[in-house]
Amino acid sequence: MPFPRTLTPGPEPRSPKEPQTPARGTRRASSGKELKAHHEDTPRPGLGGLKRAFSWASQRALTQASREAGLLRRSSRSLFRSFRRALEEGPAAGQAQVAVPEELLAVTEGVGRRASLGAGPEQLEPEAEGKSVADLITERQLLAAFEQLRHLETLLIAEKATRTFEQDPTAFARRAMDVCLHYDGLVAEIGAIVRETLGLEGVDTAALTEVAQVVRAEEEAHPAPPADGDFLSTPRHWRQHWEEAVRRSAQERVQRAGLGLTSGAGEGASGLAQLLAELGGLVRRDLQKVRLEVQPAYGAAGFPAWEAYLRAFHSAVAQRLQELARDARGCEQLYLLLDWAANVYGSPDFLGAPDLALPTEPLPPLLAPEVWAQLESDYVSFLETKIASCFDNILQLEQSRWATAEAPDLLQGLYHTPLCIDLHMLVAEHVKAAGAISPELEATTLQICARALGLFVPRFKKAFLESAVVSVPHLGAYMNAFSKMRISLLARFPGALEELEEPLVEVTCSFQKHLVQGLQQDMQPLFRVLCTKSWLTQDTLYPLMDKVVAFAHHLEHVAPPLAQETLQEVHRYVVREYLAQVLRPRERFRGVERVTGSQKMNLDAQAIGSTFLSLGSEATWLDQAIPCVAEILGETYKDDIQRHLETLIRSYPDIRRDHVLAILALRRLGRRRNQSLLQRAQDLLRSEARTEAPRDHLLFAEIEVSASVDVLITCI
Repeated sequence: MPFPRTLTPGPEPRSPKEPQTPARGTRRASSGKELKAHHEDTPRPGLGGLKRAFSWASQRALTQASREAGLLRRSSRSLFRSFRRALEEGPAAGQAQVAVPEELLAVTEGVGRRASLGAGPEQLEPEAEGKSVADLITERQLLAAFEQLRHLETLLIAEKATRTFEQDPTAFARRAMDVCLHYDGLVAEIGAIVRETLGLEGVDTAALTEVAQVVRAEEEAHPAPPADGDFLSTPRHWRQHWEEAVRRSAQERVQRAGLGLTSGAGEGASGLAQLLAELGGLVRRDLQKVRLEVQPAYGAAGFPAWEAYLRAFHSAVAQRLQELARDARGCEQLYLLLDWAANVYGSPDFLGAPDLALPTEPLPPLLAPEVWAQLESDYVSFLETKIASCFDNILQLEQSRWATAEAPDLLQGLYHTPLCIDLHMLVAEHVKAAGAISPELEATTLQICARALGLFVPRFKKAFLESAVVSVPHLGAYMNAFSKMRISLLARFPGALEELEEPLVEVTCSFQKHLVQGLQQDMQPLFRVLCTKSWLTQDTLYPLMDKVVAFAHHLEHVAPPLAQETLQEVHRYVVREYLAQVLRPRERFRGVERVTGSQKMNLDAQAIGSTFLSLGSEATWLDQAIPCVAEILGETYKDDIQRHLETLIRSYPDIRRDHVLAILALRRLGRRRNQSLLQRAQDLLRSEARTEAPRDHLLFAEIEVSASVDVLITCI
């Protein structure tokens, strides 16, 4: 970087006839005669006007100073143009109009051209040392360079105060410009040191300490703007320049992370994941370096380097994430951004040590609330489509298993299908991933999963029942799956998935009902031989119990609650269908046959009860139904019939008057006794009607009886 020429203290008066020596690239000064004539025709501009012009020009130049070397040249040209304009405009208000000396224009134009072409002005000579200010800046002896500049600045201000430059204002302009340019050179070198700090060469501790010292020295030398508005003593705000250099350094390094992966990040989640990993590694290494090496170097001068670098990198990372968020596509990429911001960058272990954790209070959110909300909204939109697609894939996978007619596996003695695991993992993994981002996103994901699962269950039930693979093992496997899913999901997400309980219970009950109906269709023809003449002499119940026992072996592979419910339903069906055949007899028994039929019914009741007891049925409330009817049918002491009838009505409150008439029709008692028994039964029925039987304890309510001639006669 070119630096100004050496400036010797004190004024530099020149004769009007002596030509100015132009710098390289500047025009020559006017001849001595022309200068003399010019001086004779026009008065000199006043020093007060020049002072105000310098002050205004310096302020404008300072605001346009840059950390880059190019900005130094632009600042110098601007300052010279401003100074030249001020001279051309003439003296301040209240003074006479004057012409600007041509030699002054030559000086300012020459200096301006040197700055624009990169040629440095004259070097300042140190007072005590043999090195110029430019050499000191080049060797990064910043504090020594500043001390010399400060000395020359103080000397120049003192000379201006003594009106030394009234006869030759161009000398003041030249020396003032040299001081300003060297100040610009100093601040440019500070920016260069900051940019090199995090490079591969390592940390130059001495240079950083020099930067901190020279910034503090400038602040002490220029604590506040001078009262007279002199631009030479104006604070130069080097601390702000240093902070801006830190910010630009952090931004440049963050923007370089993953440059070769930008196209890959747009193509898929893997490229974006690699880019974020590289970005995190770079920021982590740089901040560790700042905390462990850079901060101690600045800390010796009381410089808050850690806070400045932390803010700079935080801002740069936020800007980079917003750029990536604008280009993110698909659920995976959006989640990667959310997860990196919340769990990687926001982790206490991001910098690798607890004492290096990123603070949360002084820093703003990594992503602005509106940006974060938009990211979550986009992610939720993609997530709804993805979860619906996942449920479709699960249904297709199950259908492919049905096509191969694969029997369900046994897992821990129970029929097993992967459906439960697939559905549970689908919901749990998405909810867990969302919960790692925010509680709000977790709740939203739960709602999405609940809606999708609520739509999936009836679709699955319909597809399965319409398939050709429906069998006892498959029905048992899916009963286990949906029952387990209901228990596990509601236990894992209490209070969040209540709307799923109804569809899951419904599909389980539907499969259970379908399972029992299949058994009923196999057993129904075997009940038709009951209460016939052949039934009195043959063991017609044996085939029925064989089917029950075979069916119960399948129930051993069904979850215990469902297996018990299903077994009790089969138990209830057998007793109910047996009584239905008794109350709708195809043949009437009289005399000995009626007694024999009563005994046969008691034997069958014992066989049914003992069989279901051995299978584990807990529906012992069914055991009295068949024996009570058998006792009424075969009771020889007619007065005890009322007692048996009362026992039957109290045990089964769902019995109706039609059932009592059908039972009395089996005995063919006299009209008067029938009316007495019927009246007593009606009284009991009215009293028992106040007590509603449990739904799983209904027996007679599901038995239809016909109004036969015998029943009508009994009523008469």
